Amino acid sequence: MKDMSCKLLVIGAGPGGYVCAIRAGQLGMDTVIVDIRKPGGTCLNVGCIPSKAIIHAAEEYDRIVHLASGRNPLGITTTKPGIDLARTVAWKDGIVSRLNSGVSGLLKRSRVKVVEGWARFRDGKTVEVETETGRQIIRAENVVIATGSAPAELPNLPFGGPVISSTEALALTEVPEKLVVVGGGYIGLELGTAFSKLGAQVTVVEAQARILPQYDAELTRPVAKRLQALGVKIVTGAKARGLAKGDSALLVENGSGAETSLPADRILVTVGRRPVTQGWGLEELVLDMDGPFIRIGERCETSMRGIYAIGDVTGEPMLAHRAMAQGEMVAEIVAGHKRVWDKRGIPAICFTDPEIVIAGLTPDEAGRAGTEVRVGHFPFSANGRAMTRLGEDGFVRVVARADNHLVLGIQAVGQGVSELAAAFSLAVEMGARLEDIAGTIHAHPTQGEAFQEAALKALGRELHI
Repeated sequence: MKDMSCKLLVIGAGPGGYVCAIRAGQLGMDTVIVDIRKPGGTCLNVGCIPSKAIIHAAEEYDRIVHLASGRNPLGITTTKPGIDLARTVAWKDGIVSRLNSGVSGLLKRSRVKVVEGWARFRDGKTVEVETETGRQIIRAENVVIATGSAPAELPNLPFGGPVISSTEALALTEVPEKLVVVGGGYIGLELGTAFSKLGAQVTVVEAQARILPQYDAELTRPVAKRLQALGVKIVTGAKARGLAKGDSALLVENGSGAETSLPADRILVTVGRRPVTQGWGLEELVLDMDGPFIRIGERCETSMRGIYAIGDVTGEPMLAHRAMAQGEMVAEIVAGHKRVWDKRGIPAICFTDPEIVIAGLTPDEAGRAGTEVRVGHFPFSANGRAMTRLGEDGFVRVVARADNHLVLGIQAVGQGVSELAAAFSLAVEMGARLEDIAGTIHAHPTQGEAFQEAALKALGRELHI
């Protein structure tokens, strides 16, 4: 095959990679993007989008089951529902396919050349790609590494048979009767909650003292309460040791060393994700590393001139929207624009029931930085819209400097609070003060009013509590 040359080569067509390529194309750069999978990466194909589709289906099914039980306060009754998970998965796959086509169309419109195959570095400027039609050599002035991450595997619980990762969990066509989830972080609890609502008996095994240890206890308390109501069993301070004989149970060791067996049809391992740094010729480069991740500077530059890295392969937070913002920035840097990474807060959402949103600093984080803060807290039990949605368990919390009222962070837990993430992030990014939020008219009746009320509470001017 004829060799290719380009101004910018992007390796990996996930959220960071395809956004980088699209922006580069918009700026008139000759751009090539390489990936062995359909565009969209983990997030679109086997992560963010598919999981939210399954979570939504589970919520709808659980709602109908609740209505059929006759125990709902709305006065609605219905017949006993059922679930055909194969049809649900087919619906989910249809959404993914449409979005794949959408990303492909955007790349084409931006005149980005797409090469399907596995890329491997020969040197810092040359990559070879194994495609269906042969080996393609690509030479580039600049390269962006956007290879993403993959589910982390436990040595004593390798994937295969009854042991599955989130990828396989999102492709199941039958609801397992007994599901054990190893790892009580956001991925494990999102999927564990969904399968519990679909009818599985779910047990979550977490090595630390509580679930969602990356969030403070105040935020996770409503989630733990809801899991208990769903019948999800939580085992904390315990470690998974391996499969029992017959592969039909998980051996778990508690803090005192005692070992118990948890029956399971499927064991979903969600103990984090690892950067994909193997298989694409990292050994041919001289890149500084930060543990398992590629070390980058404020412009996402690596230790080699002309090579950039973005997204999960560069470390935490492993979030699609962080990768997208980095990809857009790098494309503009290569085009000659002056850009640096100066984001104040990257929002993170946990799509549990109820949902959790964080943007900026929590009270504990601000305190550890030596900053004296004011904290405003407003419960959804005092919010009319939340009450009419039967979602009054939760709150909005605003953290601001005590001296000048600069907002440092905003957190919320509650039904549907993921849609407040943009407002929270905008306030932090633009340097809003408590007075800015309190003085902005928020539509009534909405859950967003809790944001304004939390700011008012921090100022000592609360109105509805």
